[in-house]
Amino acid sequence: MRFPRQAKTLLAAGCVAVALSGLAGAPAQASPETDALYNSAQHHFTSGDPAAGRADLRALIGMDPTDAEALALQAIWSHFDNDLLAMHDAMHRLRAVDPELAAGTDNVFRAIGAAVGTLPNPLPALIGPQTGIVVLGYGLLPDGALRPELVNRLTAAWIQAVAAPFSPIVLTGGNPQNGITEAEAMRHWLVGRGIPASRIHVENRAGSTVQNALFSTQLLRNVGAHSAVVVTSPNHIRRAVADFIVAGTHVVGAMTSLEQLVSQLPPPARSSQRGIYLDATRTFQLSTSR
Repeated sequence: MRFPRQAKTLLAAGCVAVALSGLAGAPAQASPETDALYNSAQHHFTSGDPAAGRADLRALIGMDPTDAEALALQAIWSHFDNDLLAMHDAMHRLRAVDPELAAGTDNVFRAIGAAVGTLPNPLPALIGPQTGIVVLGYGLLPDGALRPELVNRLTAAWIQAVAAPFSPIVLTGGNPQNGITEAEAMRHWLVGRGIPASRIHVENRAGSTVQNALFSTQLLRNVGAHSAVVVTSPNHIRRAVADFIVAGTHVVGAMTSLEQLVSQLPPPARSSQRGIYLDATRTFQLSTSR
């Protein structure tokens, strides 16, 4: 897992002291010009113009060839654009500048490949106590009640929990409504349907899929689980799988509810794939801005 990163990845070689930065792969010669290009690139990736974002990164790397984060982003978004020459060039440079960040970027590629190939699956997996069941939350109603989408996820999770009675359950989701978080509301639902409270571990800080993955990965390790079955909605499962793999969780199953299952069976459209790439870079903890 890349969270937190080791201090040696905080800065590439240069005149900036390591202790002055809290970000991995920071540029060796930070400047307002390179920061502006980096921020512009991230804006373009977020708004759906990866070509413009890659152009900004090319200009940035031309000014600072040792900017590890820029090289990692260039490799990832060149992969998205299927520009393999640019991807391999960026990875070659990155391995020379920051081998650890390069290894993490390779893991991002593996995670995205696994996610794109994931099919929504309503059938539970046969797993043991070292594999956790991770259920992702969904926004509650203003009074703290469960929305139907979250009930669908919990129904799938209940089936998985019954099929694997010795596996710990991690419920992840913050965003409180009426004083109750998504995770607590999910816990009440499962306990009310016969799941022992002792099996359930609550992660009630996450406000996004990225945070679901990062915070749940740490909690899984704390309870002795080394892998997970991720449970969410069919239209969310691929992005969730990518984020959990990037965060460091070995995903052995991806269970979904039955709602809208058939419509999510085809490979994800390019716009959906862009969301997977965008989330993966955030879970990888590349700076969103400087």
